Amino acid sequence: MNNQLLLLDRDAVARLMQPDTVLDAVRTAFTLHGSGQGRGFPVVREALATGGVFGIKSGDVASRDLLGFKAAGFWPGNRELGSEPHQATIMLFDPATGRPRCIMDGNAITTARTAAAGELGLRTLARQEAVSLCVFGTGVQAAAQLAAAVRALPSLRELRYVSRSGQPDGAFEARCAALGANGRTLTHAIDADAAVAASDIVVTATPARGPLFSADAVRPGTHINAVGADTRGKRELPEGLLERARVVVDDQRQAKALGEMQWATGIDCVQLGDLLTGQAWFTREPDDITIFDMTGLALQDLVLGQYLFDAARLEGDGLSIAWPW
Repeated sequence: MNNQLLLLDRDAVARLMQPDTVLDAVRTAFTLHGSGQGRGFPVVREALATGGVFGIKSGDVASRDLLGFKAAGFWPGNRELGSEPHQATIMLFDPATGRPRCIMDGNAITTARTAAAGELGLRTLARQEAVSLCVFGTGVQAAAQLAAAVRALPSLRELRYVSRSGQPDGAFEARCAALGANGRTLTHAIDADAAVAASDIVVTATPARGPLFSADAVRPGTHINAVGADTRGKRELPEGLLERARVVVDDQRQAKALGEMQWATGIDCVQLGDLLTGQAWFTREPDDITIFDMTGLALQDLVLGQYLFDAARLEGDGLSIAWPW
């Protein structure tokens, strides 16, 4: 039987992916998760002898004829090659036959869908009058989270970043230069605790395995998007902070196994999808400290991947090859 396999490389994905589409796809993924219509299968996340970490996130949505996985991980040695440490590939299948439909580069998809999840977290959980933000990290995801925060909270004016080296990062500042408009400023912060204490919003987007700041630095009313902890042993938040906060997660099982919640598995938390579907309620009090523990859902990759697959077929983009069976 004849079958076609569509290949979408980095450039094809870039042509097809639009910010509004990404946000809509990620919101849809969370609502499918919250309503129980989409499934995420157990995550594979393992260290490699090469020094990298390899993972697989997979799932399905029967009502959308959607099945697939993302194979991804983190290879720190790629920096020495002049390349991005995060690498990802997404594959979609026909649920009825198991035949592959599409293979696509997942790097930009991972960056965009994670930033969109952070944007939804801010829109849902943060004080909407927030004016100051501090981001930890100077990588691609840190820049994407900063841009998403500005979209979510137009009131933001004071933007700070904390680098791993403790020195200003010219490449990061150049990447984020467009955000310094409409009265906003972007400055490098030397003192992590002082930066946190002066910020309404804190975003952590690093590969850290230890706290980035002190718990006492977090003021009442602060919201934190915790992005980096997605593997056993990783953490960015200090001990005792989760116990003081109202915690929202993307998935309870994943967060307790791989996210910040692995360090405080006994505390209560609610899933963002349950908030978006009305199965759970959230009312922010002015002094609440809120945390969104983001480990990344397979459904985010798959729903967005399906959007791009459909758009590519409509526009005739990508490379279609014979895949007989």
